[in-house]
Amino acid sequence: MTSTTLASALPTEYRTRLMSLARDVSFDVGTRLFEEGRHADRFWIIKTGTVALDLHVPGRRAAVIESLGHGELVGWSWHFPPYVWHLGAEATSPVRAYEFDADAVRKLCEEDPEFGRAVAVWVGKVVAHRLHSARIRLLDLYAPYGSGTK
Repeated sequence: MTSTTLASALPTEYRTRLMSLARDVSFDVGTRLFEEGRHADRFWIIKTGTVALDLHVPGRRAAVIESLGHGELVGWSWHFPPYVWHLGAEATSPVRAYEFDADAVRKLCEEDPEFGRAVAVWVGKVVAHRLHSARIRLLDLYAPYGSGTK
């Protein structure tokens, strides 16, 4: 597990509060969870399966940036205005996940600033990790000599 998984990112009390808003969902292989540029109104935490994050590259097939699994957050764009997806996501195996309504979570964050701060730090760490992963992956795909090692 990385430091961006829910289990390691939020204290038990805050995880419990967040999970009170969760809804169980499942996705078949090949299901698109979201598309780059569309409205971000929800997010997921994976229970089982894998989700590939991809980036639209004009004139080419979408570049897979990262593969996510158990305990990982799928989607962070819901947390920052204008609430538009920055990447795309697709189930690469059957997925079971917890789904969260973004408006409900943002409301909870506003009502309890300490909870909101903890969620913001968690989501911020996820954003930083995904940015780094995207940079490395795009260098691997398109730089003359690749990125080499991290």
